[in-house]
Amino acid sequence: MRSHQAGELMLAETAASAGTTSERAQALLEDLRRLVPFDGAWLALADPMGHGYRFLASLDLDGPIVEFLSGPLMARDVEVTGTDRARPPLSPSDLPYPAEELPTWAECLIPSAINEALALALVTPEGRHVGFLALLSGDRRPPSPLTRRRLGRLGPVLAHGIDPMRSLLTAAHLVHGATAGVVLYIDERCQALPGLPADELLTPSSPVLATARERIGDGHVYSSFLWPVGGSHAPRGHVRVTALAAPEDVPPGLTGLALLSPASDVHGLTPRELEVLGLLVEGCSNQQIAHTLVVAPRTVAAHLEHVLGKLGAPTRTLAAVRAERGGLYVPAPLAGRHG
Repeated sequence: MRSHQAGELMLAETAASAGTTSERAQALLEDLRRLVPFDGAWLALADPMGHGYRFLASLDLDGPIVEFLSGPLMARDVEVTGTDRARPPLSPSDLPYPAEELPTWAECLIPSAINEALALALVTPEGRHVGFLALLSGDRRPPSPLTRRRLGRLGPVLAHGIDPMRSLLTAAHLVHGATAGVVLYIDERCQALPGLPADELLTPSSPVLATARERIGDGHVYSSFLWPVGGSHAPRGHVRVTALAAPEDVPPGLTGLALLSPASDVHGLTPRELEVLGLLVEGCSNQQIAHTLVVAPRTVAAHLEHVLGKLGAPTRTLAAVRAERGGLYVPAPLAGRHG
């Protein structure tokens, strides 16, 4: 009993350790062997797009078995027949070739002396499905109820260890005072970031997220801009939006983060001056700014004179550079870009 408690503590410490997701996954399998008997193990991340699993780590399995487990079999045997509530299962038509042409577990694993398997969907304590574990054994006897219960108890620990949200949360800590945040998916979906509340500005159809996606797509690893609250004239002031590209060790379907935080010093610029400055950053001429804002060119010239003075910039170009670097950029309406 005491050895098992020590083993579970070691597993929890590994799950909470630093390093890449792949490194933690491999170490978790090594620790798990001290607690649950198996002859080989396969661990995978759930594809955030809902199309199967992505291989993460294995232990004592040869290449053909790992390739077999990482292939279309998982889509057929786990998703088509499974009961994973975190996402809809695939239909047989979603598979790369007809399901009847796929080999069975018995055809591939029994010749390799694998007779039994114990599988576990890895779900975080918050209910997010993050991965899948398969423990393979040459023993012809099914796993005991004690082994099943123990593995089920360890499931949330393993899920925490491979949870891709951990890397995203680490990146989110770069933003001081974040009040809301979402994870951005490649298919235009978004998901609330654990630990931060939702916000009406961060809904899937929000222009805030469209702008954040655009800046991540342009290659910005870290980008910050201002957004008017309550309308283009910012009757409730501005909020700062930070767009962060996803770290390298998260699944490919995750593109980045969008976080809200209080707006910092805006150098005394009025909402209209910030709007003019945003168009200046986008390279608009005075005439284009006037057309976009539906004001006279001389009004634009007066605003720009105030902007240059407040930023201490002798030229338009320098003002635009300082605005971008200082996070004073207010994106123009997406439908009215460049006049």
